Amino acid sequence: MSQPLLSKSSPNHQYEAIPDNSQHEEHHFESPEIIRDIVLGLSDGLTVPFALAAGLSSLGDSRVVIIGGFAELISGSISMGCGGYLAAKSDLDHYDTERRREEWEVKNCLNAEIQEIVDILSPYGLDEATVSPIIEKLKSNPEKFVDFMMKFELNLERPDPSRSLKSAFTIGMSYFIGGLVPLIPYFFMDDTTYALLVSSIITIFCLVIFGFVKAVYTSPNNAVSSAIQTAFVGALAAAAAYGGVKLVEVWKK
Repeated sequence: MSQPLLSKSSPNHQYEAIPDNSQHEEHHFESPEIIRDIVLGLSDGLTVPFALAAGLSSLGDSRVVIIGGFAELISGSISMGCGGYLAAKSDLDHYDTERRREEWEVKNCLNAEIQEIVDILSPYGLDEATVSPIIEKLKSNPEKFVDFMMKFELNLERPDPSRSLKSAFTIGMSYFIGGLVPLIPYFFMDDTTYALLVSSIITIFCLVIFGFVKAVYTSPNNAVSSAIQTAFVGALAAAAAYGGVKLVEVWKK
């Protein structure tokens, strides 16, 4: 009798046995780049403007906090968006460069490339005799040969050409939206001390929720610790900024 297969169908990712004749539907997270961009934008957006607002609060003028915060939001969003665009563009350029090099090697160093295929597959218990039909099939289609080498030798897959703009927009907007959160209390409160207190509560709460939700998609088993770590980093940055401005004030006096 054949042994049952294992499935990860349960929500808590516990494995359970399923019969051989049943269908196993796998569920994998398929948009890690989008989540990474949102995480990058929101984490910096919640932390940096929060720290800036906390630092400017020591000056005792909510208008200064709002104006300085908005200036930082606009410049930060553009900077983060440009950084995301350039990073994604660099990934695409790197892939294209490596692919051209691999195409040259397949054309001019075929025997060496064939040996590399044997070396790649041998750790999986596939000897040269077993791999030979695969090699012959790849030799008949140089483009697929290059695809194979890019995937299994270099561990590279062609990035989405439109990802550069998507990444720039996602990171920039995430930063701007996240950065608005700590500034909201200053629009309604003239007393920067109370505004800072409310801003701190709101921002740290958002950091906890953000850290938890992020971990749910990326590392469910560490959701609670991720929430705590994210909030701690934000609080530490705000405290450092506030203390730094206070030190400058004392030094100026």
